[in-house]
Amino acid sequence: MPETVPSLWVAAFRHYALVAVATLGLAAGAGFWLLGRPDWSSVAFALATLPVLLALLVEIAQSLRRGDVGLDVVAALSMSAALLFGETLAGNVVALMYAGGQLLEIFAQGRARREMTALLGRVAHSAMRYRGDELDEVPISTIVAGDRLLIRQGETLPVDGRVAVSAALLDLSALTGESMPQQVAPGGEGLSGATSVGSPFELVATRPAAQSTYAAIVRLVEAAQASKAPMVRLADRYAIWFLAFTVAVAGAAWALTGDPIRALSVLVVATPCPLILAVPVAIISGISRVARVGVLVKGGGILETLARIEIAVLDKTGTLTHGQATVSAIRATEGFTEDEVLRLAASLDQASGHVVAAALIGEAARRGLLLSAPRAVDEKAGEGLTGLVDGRKIAVGADKYVAGQLTTLPPSALRDGLPPDVMTVAVSSEGVLAGLIVLEDRVRDDAGQLLDALRSAGVRRMVLASGDRDPIAQSVGKRLGVDAAVGGLDPEGKVAIIRREAATGPVMMVGDGVNDAPALAAADVGVAMGARGTAASSEAAGVVLLVDELGPLAKAIVIAKRTRGIALQSVVAGLGLSVIAMIAAAFGYLSPVEGALIQEVIDVAVILNALRALR
Repeated sequence: MPETVPSLWVAAFRHYALVAVATLGLAAGAGFWLLGRPDWSSVAFALATLPVLLALLVEIAQSLRRGDVGLDVVAALSMSAALLFGETLAGNVVALMYAGGQLLEIFAQGRARREMTALLGRVAHSAMRYRGDELDEVPISTIVAGDRLLIRQGETLPVDGRVAVSAALLDLSALTGESMPQQVAPGGEGLSGATSVGSPFELVATRPAAQSTYAAIVRLVEAAQASKAPMVRLADRYAIWFLAFTVAVAGAAWALTGDPIRALSVLVVATPCPLILAVPVAIISGISRVARVGVLVKGGGILETLARIEIAVLDKTGTLTHGQATVSAIRATEGFTEDEVLRLAASLDQASGHVVAAALIGEAARRGLLLSAPRAVDEKAGEGLTGLVDGRKIAVGADKYVAGQLTTLPPSALRDGLPPDVMTVAVSSEGVLAGLIVLEDRVRDDAGQLLDALRSAGVRRMVLASGDRDPIAQSVGKRLGVDAAVGGLDPEGKVAIIRREAATGPVMMVGDGVNDAPALAAADVGVAMGARGTAASSEAAGVVLLVDELGPLAKAIVIAKRTRGIALQSVVAGLGLSVIAMIAAAFGYLSPVEGALIQEVIDVAVILNALRALR
């Protein structure tokens, strides 16, 4: 399993020490040789090789206890054979090159993790919270929904919240990779992890710190850093075959020529191996690169699978649409204006927690309408509510509910020209129909662009899977041009769609709600809308979009394909060059020292090539 950041530091220190010992031994041996003492020179080379060999044997023993057989065995064989056959200089060179190669891999992994570990360093620990008109600095663990916070310039938002009073200028680069600050109007959402780069502003917390967007991102980053890619595991499985091949070539060279140095040369030139160096570096680089564009991939295996996706199944509500009802039109009867109809409905709906109520109140705020306090409110769940606004009896709700309060024409009189499946809210005042508010869940502006980008990235089939009524799903699907649209699905129905599509290729499911979690888990790759989606969907998914946008997903697929290609390229090229060098060594064209130097050049080349996945 790839090492975590603290263990990488420990490993780096250990390999620095081993590199220093091997280097000092090489220098001391060279000095004794220049002084005409080849016997002391040989002792110096051997003494410098032993610490590296002993450290390597400990690592091999630990791996064997875990059931892993790695290519480090080749390095141990080559150093042991060098000491056994008196080729101590070759042993010292192999020790230096091996320790140096491991150090180079650690350095490369550390560079590749930079974008991910940078997220972990941005966690706020305290915040300025209002207590009446006074401010107290409090730990973020004590913040609860509804708390008013002061966010000063340069501070990181500690929790998710709504911007209050004045607009905020936020740097979202840590979450999205977007370099330009974004202005958030009063009432807009501020995500934890963003940085204030403008004037101080007030933030009203919408959830505790432990449930915030940024806290979830940190947990996902930590999980991603502890992951191991199938290609890495594949490299481990191939290690035994490469080890057997190496020993066979070395043994054949010795048996056919009677020269053990030929066998030693073959072992040396196979130490270490691109198979165990290039793949981890490329995969971690790819994970870091997609994090930079606002997409968190939980593990290397998921990144690889993402590169092979052929079919995308997409939820509608909250994924292809915003998942929030918005006012698209208001039809007022004689004696009422559109704004008055909305003001009366929104004033009464202040007493309701329904999502439609939130949509009406938000639209009223956007229009600058002054709302009145409702009184004597009576709500019938799922149907509507009645109450007093400015002394008038107001009813707001479904057509049938409001029709029961009317003495005049019914709400259906205002539905001429509207689609039968459109969502409406009827409003009455003192038993008279005041108007009809038309609502819609708008398709995201970038939904069509996402589908085009996914096709360009190699996704050949798009399926819309929705819990909404089938006519609505069909309408949205036709507008976006998907290959198939199915509505009226419960969670089990979405899982059935995933399984049906999986029969023809790797499937990606994109969703945001609790009802999407089973399908996200069933898909080859589940993608959750992390910024607004539920915790259940983020936990079930392997990929989380850190912002409420679809565009980064297509970029992530392109990066995943490129990363996988670079990893395979590094392995094929590196192993090919190693095998050529091994054959040359078997025929006596390379000495042990020359073989070690050539293999180190190969290892450096494949690691540098793997780091291209960062760009």
